Amino acid sequence: MNISLTTELEQFIQSQVATGKYASSEEVILAGIRLLEERERIYKGRFEELQREIMIGIEASERGEVVDGETVFRHISEKLQQRRQQAGE
Repeated sequence: MNISLTTELEQFIQSQVATGKYASSEEVILAGIRLLEERERIYKGRFEELQREIMIGIEASERGEVVDGETVFRHISEKLQQRRQQAGE
């Protein structure tokens, strides 16, 4: 596989090698790919978690366990205000 990089990316890779953190350009690229793999795993896990939470909400809604939007936003606003006050203390 051949990969073409922009001048900026080549310079970045070379600077990473120059710091001594990586022994070669290949190590820098492999580290970047590993980070991408990890990020994808995290996103996939979060996506699946959100799907489960949505299903819980749908099921609760079907049982009639709902709260009107104004109440929800008021509650969120109150929590946010409390956190701001705590952070300011």
